[in-house]
Order: sequence, then C-alpha cells, then structure tokens
Amino acid sequence: MAATSDSASFDGFSKEEREAMKEHARELKAASRRANKAEKAAEEEAAVVAKIAEMAPEDRVMAERLHAAVKAAAPHLAPKLWYGMPAYAKDGKVLCFFQSAEKFKSRYATFGFNDVARLDDGAMWPVAYALTELTEQDEARIAELVKRAAG
Repeated sequence: MAATSDSASFDGFSKEEREAMKEHARELKAASRRANKAEKAAEEEAAVVAKIAEMAPEDRVMAERLHAAVKAAAPHLAPKLWYGMPAYAKDGKVLCFFQSAEKFKSRYATFGFNDVARLDDGAMWPVAYALTELTEQDEARIAELVKRAAG
C-alpha cells in the first residue's frame, strides 16, 4: 500500500471498508458492556433488526426474509451485528452473514458463510452467494444450507 501526501490517492481500504471496521469496533465495545447472556442476546437481536430497518428498500426486504429464514432453520444461532451487517453466530463464532449491496456500493447483496459452517463438498465449494433478489426457491435453498451448516 502506497501513500502520498494526497490522502485521496492512498491505495488501501475504501471509505466503506474503514466505516465497517469502525462499526465492528463499536459492536465489540457495546458487547463488552452488557451484563448477562440473556441481555446480550436480546440487545444483539434488536441491533440486527434495527440495522435491517435502516437498509435501502431492496436490501431491507431481502434481509428481513433472510433473518426470518435463518431463525426458522436454525433457532439456536445468535443474531448479531458483524462489521455493521446482520450475522448469525454459533458458539460465539459467526457462521453466516448478510451484506447489503448498498453498504459497499456493490451491484448485488451477499449471503455468505464462514469456515465454521462446514459446508465442505470435495476440494472446492461455494461460501458466498450473490443476491439481486430473493425468490422462494432461493430462500428455501439458503434455509437448507443454514440448517446444514448450523448442524
């Protein structure tokens, strides 16, 4: 990464990536202040629902449906914010997440899985899915993957 006297020419993290990192730091700080596990879980789910409500309409509709699908498929996963986006954790580790298109100025939203998901299928398998809309078939497929990943 090279920097010059002109900060606009810095070839590093984008403005959106830097903001996501700052959001993650705020999330960690807020989590450390919570008193007990039940309070933490309720506050984290409320934060996820609030973040979804702030999204652009196209992303919000997908995120609401995905939130419901994940909760139905794997109710034991814990909703939480992860880099300012909805995520679902198993034993404290993020298993899957939604990333809005608007957040990183992308042409599509993303639903992805981290390595704890154990969706292994041979030597190569998908861990993230681009979403421009969410059909009932897509929703069912994601629910199936979440259920399998969450074990």
